[in-house]
Amino acid sequence: MKKRALLSLVASGALVVGLAACAPAGNGGDSGGGEGGLIGVAMPTKSSERWIADGNAVKATLEEQGFQVDLQYAEDDIPTQVSQIENMITKGAKALIIASIDGTTLSEVLQTAADAEIPVIAYDRLIRDSENVDYYATFDNFLVGQQQAWTVLNGLGLTELDGTPIDGAPAGPFNIELFAGSLDDNNAFFFWDGAMDAFQPFFDNGTLVVKSGQTTIEQAATLRWDGETAQSRMEDLLTANYSDGSKVNAVLSPYDGISRGIISALTDAGYSVGAEWPIISGQDAEVDSVKAILAGEQYATIFKDTRELAKVAAGMAIAILNGDEPEVNDTETYDNGVKVVPSYLLPPVPVVKDNVVEALVDTGYWTEADLGL
Repeated sequence: MKKRALLSLVASGALVVGLAACAPAGNGGDSGGGEGGLIGVAMPTKSSERWIADGNAVKATLEEQGFQVDLQYAEDDIPTQVSQIENMITKGAKALIIASIDGTTLSEVLQTAADAEIPVIAYDRLIRDSENVDYYATFDNFLVGQQQAWTVLNGLGLTELDGTPIDGAPAGPFNIELFAGSLDDNNAFFFWDGAMDAFQPFFDNGTLVVKSGQTTIEQAATLRWDGETAQSRMEDLLTANYSDGSKVNAVLSPYDGISRGIISALTDAGYSVGAEWPIISGQDAEVDSVKAILAGEQYATIFKDTRELAKVAAGMAIAILNGDEPEVNDTETYDNGVKVVPSYLLPPVPVVKDNVVEALVDTGYWTEADLGL
């Protein structure tokens, strides 16, 4: 398989920008503790290792700058997250960094924060339907979706990892099934739109065929990004559409946990790694999925370096508290239904078997021991 675009993609990922965190202005005597005061960090769940990594990275970055951090996980329960944020406000948080479970359910508690003049940074998931969101730190989520599609196309021999068509590519048709994220997460729509943008020419010319006919995000959605939900849907797709002996050749998966559910369904259905095994995408470079890539079960994942995202989000909060203007690089894309939220977008990196070490080990994100190398 040609992969001449691989090194340039990895190199672009290395250009992530860590916002310089200035020493915080003195807030002596703050009851939150820490010379810079208290910052609340609300994360959705510990069920995904990426959110654990995000929370730890944000906490460490802020503590290095003299802040006390109240880091909370809500285990995907919306009332719990609302209560946690309310408690952060009550404790005297100077700023809030929030990765929301459902980006449409925080309007009331964010109004409480605004009334207390507490700035709010949306972390990786856009908070919708509220004017009280000051900044957004995330990745280029449309590009993430494109990259997920390009990894599938690359695995089928149709394009390079950057979407460049391959001369002499097979004509197909290839059977593909589509999975999307949770409809209460704004990112799911960006991932889906990016992937469909990349896939559309191949749908149009018949190279890719969705045998189930389930081609809308509502049909493909996976509530809370849950792997067991994805496994159950994949089992249903196989039973309903592939009991005639035909095979699914590829599966678009927007997240590694969903990918692992899909892999379980395929294994239970009698698929085995080798010539008949489908090309499966993913996202977040979770350890188990990187191991699956090395084993040939998952073709690719999209690496989003949470260490760099933590620097950006923490840098935004610190800049605001210092009376400075946070650095942004997008003031048009992320309309939350009430306002366009100024954003900083980081570049994602596609990872396949050939660049696991370069993208993940050489950058220090995982060790060889972590990946069993």
